[in-house]
Amino acid sequence: MRRRLLLSTLAVAAVAILMLGIPLAYAAHKLVHEEAARSLDREASAIAGGVGYDLETGRPVSGEVIAREFPGRHISIVLPDGRTLTAGPAPARPALTATRDEGRVRVRVSRPEAEVHADALRLMLFIASLALLGVAVTVGLAMVQARKLTLPLIDLAETADRLGSGNARPRRRRYGIPEVDRVAEVLDRSAVRIADLLANSREFASDASHQLRTPLTALSMRLEEMIEAADYPDVVREEGAAAVAQTERLVAVVEQLLSRARHDRTGAAVASPVDEIIRQQVEEWRPIFRRAGRDVRVTGERGLVGMANPEGLSQIVATLLDNSLVHGAGTVTIHTKPGVSSVVVEVGDEGEGIPPELEPRIFERSFSGGRGTGLGLYLARSLATVDGGRLELIQSRPAVFGVFLRHVAEARLAEERVVMGPA
Repeated sequence: MRRRLLLSTLAVAAVAILMLGIPLAYAAHKLVHEEAARSLDREASAIAGGVGYDLETGRPVSGEVIAREFPGRHISIVLPDGRTLTAGPAPARPALTATRDEGRVRVRVSRPEAEVHADALRLMLFIASLALLGVAVTVGLAMVQARKLTLPLIDLAETADRLGSGNARPRRRRYGIPEVDRVAEVLDRSAVRIADLLANSREFASDASHQLRTPLTALSMRLEEMIEAADYPDVVREEGAAAVAQTERLVAVVEQLLSRARHDRTGAAVASPVDEIIRQQVEEWRPIFRRAGRDVRVTGERGLVGMANPEGLSQIVATLLDNSLVHGAGTVTIHTKPGVSSVVVEVGDEGEGIPPELEPRIFERSFSGGRGTGLGLYLARSLATVDGGRLELIQSRPAVFGVFLRHVAEARLAEERVVMGPA
């Protein structure tokens, strides 16, 4: 990023300097030549006036005196009696010349054009030096600005990496850049939430280990006593009842601890528009597939509504698309259709499919036929099951997965049956 900032700033500075420097250099070159011509014209006028005054007052006209007054010039003076008086070295070719007539005196002043070109070149070199100085200053400022922008981003990347490694301590650093400070603030809030989740997890583990130890120990002791007293029926029944009580207590403790640890909203199935969820996932995944030379296509009936947690269904579709991207090939087709008792979302591709030996285990936890953790399809099926639906492998070669969602009407009817109880 720092290199891109430097190059972009340098490019902008170069374009600005060229747009200003080229017209300025042209104007300076023209100005030097015009000023040289005007200067020669003034010198010719001054010489003509001086010679005329000397002639009127009877003073002799000397070329040596005129040459000392105007060094570096070749001067030719035509006097009234027709005589020609010269002063200064012979002019080099080409030469810049100015002529002036004052009464009966004609004066011609010349200077080498090379001197004018040298003056113009010096001026343009000065302008070029200023331009280079401007570029150097621009590069320096760009380096300072790039450092000011990139160092906070590097720091934020380190903070995000620390969060991923489990170090959830917020850093509270701010950098004076509103956009970057906003990201830092979000990361700090995320660190607080992650720290809270980690604390709850540790607390849950501690409470579980403490609360479950006593009932389990007591249950173990009761069962051992039952085994030792197996020859005495009354005693067996008494100890068995105590074991059942301890077991029920154990179940209650587990339910209480699990309810404390449950922070997600999994299972909050509502009437969800399938098209909108698929559209969001397609918009997110299509650029990734296109970079791989593939595409995602949506077909089927529109306007279907199924019972699902929108976040959960989005995760299921995303898992199937990711699975097709890694293990499949060709165009991925998402087909929606109404089933007999459900809304069906099918996701398939044009790849070789799933080998027969892998089909029975494809939804098992931590099982993967290639690259991957083996958790994606397992978690996707779990999410579907929690919402009352299911995820199935409809076709193995090429692979087609189907997500079956409950109809809204059937879900409401089932809820009414639960509320009213059995007839």
